[in-house]
Amino acid sequence: MSLRQENIAISTSTTPLIVLVLQLLLIASADSSRSATAGESVTMMAGCPGNCGGVGIPYPFGIGAGCFRKGFEIICNDDDAAPFLAGSGNSLIPVSDLSFDPPEARVMLPIGWQCFNSSDKVDGYRGPRVDFNRDGVYRVSHTRSHLVVLGCNTLAYVGSQHRPGVVDSDYDHAEYTGCLCYCNDSSSAVSGDCDGVGCCQVDIPPDITDNTVSFDGTYSHERNLDYSPCDYAFLVEKDNYTFSTADLRMNKNRTMPVRLDWAIRDNLTCSQARKTAAQVGGYACVSDNSDCHDSTNGPGYVCKCNNGYDGNPYLPNGCIDIDECLHPELYTCFGDCRNLPGSYECRCPKGSHSADPYSQQCIQNFPLPAQIVVGVVGGLFIAAVFIFIALLRREKRKMKEFFKKNGGPILEKVNNIKLYKKEDLKTILKNANVIGKGGFGEVYKGYIRDSNQLVAVKKPIHVSLEKRDQFANEVIIQSRVIHKNIVKLIGCCLEVDIPILVYEFVSKGSLEDILHGSNRVPLNLDQRLHIAAESAEGLAYMHSKTSTTILHGDVKPANILLNDDLLPKISDFGISRLLAVDHDHTMSIIGDTSYMDPVYCQTGLLTDKSDVYSFGVVLLELITRKKASHSDNNGLRQNFIDAYTSGKTVTEFVDEEIATTNDVDILVNLAGMVVQCLNREVDQRPEMTDIAERLHNMAKRVHSN
Repeated sequence: MSLRQENIAISTSTTPLIVLVLQLLLIASADSSRSATAGESVTMMAGCPGNCGGVGIPYPFGIGAGCFRKGFEIICNDDDAAPFLAGSGNSLIPVSDLSFDPPEARVMLPIGWQCFNSSDKVDGYRGPRVDFNRDGVYRVSHTRSHLVVLGCNTLAYVGSQHRPGVVDSDYDHAEYTGCLCYCNDSSSAVSGDCDGVGCCQVDIPPDITDNTVSFDGTYSHERNLDYSPCDYAFLVEKDNYTFSTADLRMNKNRTMPVRLDWAIRDNLTCSQARKTAAQVGGYACVSDNSDCHDSTNGPGYVCKCNNGYDGNPYLPNGCIDIDECLHPELYTCFGDCRNLPGSYECRCPKGSHSADPYSQQCIQNFPLPAQIVVGVVGGLFIAAVFIFIALLRREKRKMKEFFKKNGGPILEKVNNIKLYKKEDLKTILKNANVIGKGGFGEVYKGYIRDSNQLVAVKKPIHVSLEKRDQFANEVIIQSRVIHKNIVKLIGCCLEVDIPILVYEFVSKGSLEDILHGSNRVPLNLDQRLHIAAESAEGLAYMHSKTSTTILHGDVKPANILLNDDLLPKISDFGISRLLAVDHDHTMSIIGDTSYMDPVYCQTGLLTDKSDVYSFGVVLLELITRKKASHSDNNGLRQNFIDAYTSGKTVTEFVDEEIATTNDVDILVNLAGMVVQCLNREVDQRPEMTDIAERLHNMAKRVHSN
């Protein structure tokens, strides 16, 4: 059985009177009330819908009476649904794109198929022809679409226009093209391959007006029925279909995207069309600055805006001048740009020249006075270069001196401390990166150059000569302190007068901020015990789990940093000084007096019990969320101790966030620990290891409840 293509006659009926009236009104409106400005784009007739389902509808296409040229009607049943090509019959063809250049319409067309029964006879078929081209304006694009045939022992083909005067003949088309698919067995075809086994594809000739395909019934399908019971053929947009062996049983209702070329087919050529310019519904290129081009697919012509113009050539004043100067990425100019009708002018500024300013840079003209000035400036520049080199050498000498003076030759031999060059920290030491300031100096946050490591860089303001002498030894001691609850010293820069320290960055800020500052956050008893226990763990490690005992000397909430998981890390014991137990601990008074051991203030003798006292003040602030400032004459500390020793309840001091907890005995034990740490008798204070162990036990009890 063969399906033959029917010739679509081109209708040349006269445009209705209403179209003439609307066009005349549009021209009058354009002449009287609108002048085209640069960058505008006129695409549709006034008062006509310009969009349907997200698809632009430019004239000559249109929706509704008087809004389209004959043959270009678009149907829009719902503003949110896809538009359709207007045709006869019940099959509406969805449109997903309409364009001027190239003049194309992208549509979805059904496939053709025929299926066989066990007697190897055709027991069902559908020719995919649909009447979308009643006025003959469309041709299937032979450059953007091709024919695909699926099946085993299947031959299908498509034909172009009918030959004039030939009727009821197997060869009544001007041109045919098709291809043959063959399968040896069910495993012959391979997904992704369309080379003649189960699938073939072929380019199509021009002048195809509809979607008709034909099958040749010569070949037997009897031994293929179990895996290929049907033949399929369809036109499809190139590169938009990939063969799959599952398609040997394709859904018969499937549609394929196809590109259609469209043109004004009222007259065969541009020269013939121009003769109809005075007729209503005649020559279509009505816009000034537009031109006519003969169609490359079938008879007829298309209109295009001239170079330098953009818009709709099918509407009066539709082609608008492009201001090329606003689009330098498309229209290059290396000088001063000036827009012209349909073009633009590019000139070099006064005092410069170029062989072609459209493509080459403009070069300044240099008269003799300018050359003299350049010579003088060049001489000064050379002198400045020599001065710069001299200063650079001097700076390098100074950096070497600083490096040596700050203990560089000693620290070079320490494996786990990185010595940074001044240049490495240059991008971090900027005002925008400052995250903290204090009496010691400034703290900066940033990434080390050529590394993704986020660090905190501390730049001291000054350092005494005595401390400078001890700097290398302190760095070596601190480099050996590796513990999860102690801020790690990563490295330092010695090429400056005052050494710069580089630490790991701790993201959440200090306990001071969390309890009292702008970063204040709610804390339950479980979280507070976790912070207290882990902080005590870090201090216990410094006191008794390193090769030499390390005393902090300035324990306070501001020197306990927290990460995002509220894990505390002890910091700033480098600034407070690191001391070994077998050395004289007598030193100048350091630290914050609000947290300082009164015995240390009197004697100047720093011990591990001095850190225990300071930790007791921190613990007191942690459970009360009140500042134990030095200015209140130890009011908070003394009142708390008095209440506890007299047997009174201390819950009135406890922060209201944890005062309602059911773990009252834990709060009492915490209060007792605070009092023990704040004991004036140094020997009566507990060891930090004991404090850490007790706090961990309390934290486990609360966490398990």
